[in-house]
Formats: sequence, C-alpha cells, structure tokens
Amino acid sequence: MFAKNSNQSGVTLIELVIFMVIVSVALVGVLKVLDITNRGSVDPLVRKQALSIAESLLLEIEQQPFTWCDPDDANASTATSATTCASTAQDPAPTTAGAITGPFPNTESRYSSTNPLDNVADYGGFTMPGGGCTGICSPGDTTPLTGLNAYSATVTITRAGATAPYASFALDAVLKISVRVTGPANTDVTLTGYRVRYAPNI
Repeated sequence: MFAKNSNQSGVTLIELVIFMVIVSVALVGVLKVLDITNRGSVDPLVRKQALSIAESLLLEIEQQPFTWCDPDDANASTATSATTCASTAQDPAPTTAGAITGPFPNTESRYSSTNPLDNVADYGGFTMPGGGCTGICSPGDTTPLTGLNAYSATVTITRAGATAPYASFALDAVLKISVRVTGPANTDVTLTGYRVRYAPNI
C-alpha cells in the first residue's frame, strides 16, 4: 500500500476565481479614477490657447473709443449725449438695460479696412466664426489663423451703470464686456472687463 500524500501545491479553482474578482474590482476602480482625472484636466496648451484668444479680444474691445457718437460722426468730438450726434446710426436705445447688439452703423465690420468696428458697443453680439471669418481671425483679415479652427468666441456687452459698484454712474456710462471662448476637450473660458465713459468724448 502507498501512503496518501496530504500536501497539496497550487490553488484551488475557488481561490483563483475569488482572486480574479478582487483584482477586477480593484482594476475597475483605478481605471475610473484615471478617467475622471483625464476628463477633469484639460490639456494645458488648449486652455492656454483659449485664454490667449479671450484676452486678445477683450483687450481689442477695451481699447476702442467709448463715445456718445460713432467716431466717424461729425459731432463725435463735441457731443455730450446721444441726441447731439449728427447721424442717427447710433445705438438706438442707449438708456435701456440689457445686452447691446451692434455694430452702429450696421455696415461696420471687424474685418473691413475701410469701415471697421470703431466703438466699444460695436462689438455687442460679435462672434467668431462669423461675419465672413470661418474661424478665429485677426482684425482686418478674414483668413482664419492656423490651428485655431476648433475654437469659437462670443462677445456680450451690457450696460452696467446705475448699479453697484457703478451706482453713481448713468446706466449707459459703463459697459460690461464678456468674452467667452470655447474649444477642444470642453474647454470654456470667459473673461469680463468694464469700460467707463469717463469723459464725453473718450
């Protein structure tokens, strides 16, 4: 008779199945964390590019004149209210709250070299792509900038006077400028600035 060997080597089928279940659950947890991290951390270059577009457009708008009349108006340098402009091609409701939709006059274009946007309020409702530009374009040029075709920009301008922190200003003496840029990987950047009419002709 042979003696029965009671020592066993290896693992049983049940132990192997339990091990696989534990490893699978752990792996799913790790992959879920990596997925959340990946979706939450947008490519820094993409976000930086969106921020650069927004900053550039906001600066462009803030550097425009903020006059009662269109800068091309004969009374632009002397007007002290919208009613004293020589032309009627101005903001038709300068004392009405809400978003402004420009330009004034509506023949002006950001991409025109002869009749460009020349007042802060002209940019109200401005979008890129749009208005002859099929992407993100420079002023005076409808040629889209290379590598930026996945981005878009929107400008919203509202009257911000007569309320804090500009309660001492007339409603139409302060404009709130919001520039929103969206891009790849759900990138969404909004920059806000204010422009104050600190003298009638500036």
